[in-house]
Amino acid sequence: MAIQLFVPNFRVEECLAEIRECLEKGWTGLGFKTVEIETAWKEYTQLPHAHFLNSNTVGLHLAFELFKSKFGWNDDDEVITTPLTFVSTNHAILYAGLKPVFADVDDYLCLDPDSVIKRITPRTKALIFVGIGGNSGQYEKILEICRARNIKLVLDAAHMSGTRVGGKHIGNDADVTVFSFQAVKNLPTADSGMICFKEADDDERVRKLTWLGINKDTYARTASQSAYKWMYDVEEVGYKYHGNSIMAAIALVQLKYLDIDNAYRRQLATWYGQNLKDRNNVAVVQTAQGCESAQHLLQIRVQNRDALMIALNEHDIFPGVHYRDNTDYRMYAFAQGTCPNAAGASKEIISLPMHLRMTKSDVDRISELVVKYAQ
Repeated sequence: MAIQLFVPNFRVEECLAEIRECLEKGWTGLGFKTVEIETAWKEYTQLPHAHFLNSNTVGLHLAFELFKSKFGWNDDDEVITTPLTFVSTNHAILYAGLKPVFADVDDYLCLDPDSVIKRITPRTKALIFVGIGGNSGQYEKILEICRARNIKLVLDAAHMSGTRVGGKHIGNDADVTVFSFQAVKNLPTADSGMICFKEADDDERVRKLTWLGINKDTYARTASQSAYKWMYDVEEVGYKYHGNSIMAAIALVQLKYLDIDNAYRRQLATWYGQNLKDRNNVAVVQTAQGCESAQHLLQIRVQNRDALMIALNEHDIFPGVHYRDNTDYRMYAFAQGTCPNAAGASKEIISLPMHLRMTKSDVDRISELVVKYAQ
């Protein structure tokens, strides 16, 4: 039987029951379920604010857009970022008219603090940290760098739903944290996300920005008993970025099982680690010490990545690559050659299948083939 990289696991009957409530009430858009998932997410993470969105990507755009106008940043002010990420991370910087400046990665495949320091200029206004695979890397050092220099820290936590460091859910010390609940993430819906600002006024403003700049959303107006509930103001140009109650309904169910599911992902990673330990031709990307990773990915590095992937495909095993060095893309080629560690990793990394339907025998089979074909 074929083994895919990702296969999301839905508690179907529970999800359908939550969705049925939306349909029976005739309220499928922004509304009572989006409020519920925001409350549940704040309780789960202990983050002070949470706003439900239609994707992680729009959340990153909103973060940069809001900070740019709030602090008076200029076009082409700089945001330090990683080249080893999905392109939406870096597109979001461009959406806001800012300039991505690429720093290199460390052995965790996260931003390297030494490289970050070398990239800081008087025009550096923000840094975006990507917790690739759920790994916190050297996040604490990056945080110290940002705080010492008044650089805004945006945490792209697309892979980090359920990641904890020192017993606390990741994101409590960032200026803003953005999560993904996309179809194959650890907390899967069809597509949605959550933006969690540190400051209350940022949370208040982003709710307007996600609803076209309108200062009262439709749910708030419907809940009002005022004769003038139809009256609202449009305070600025906003976007149609809010989440909806169908996605929130699915997320509410998935959240109940997130810690259990992540624990099994860590077990899969442990089995992989045991099987691939001390193999000279295979290096497993390690999780940072003190990080209880959501383990969205299990990544290895090999010298013959493309040949290995073809060999695995021939055995009906379908791994992935996270990610291609963004500076190899035409959009970001201006920075090509500036991040040698990321460029090297981009040619070697493979993400092995990691999903909840896998068994230890699946991991053993994949590991055996990796050892056989890796160079």
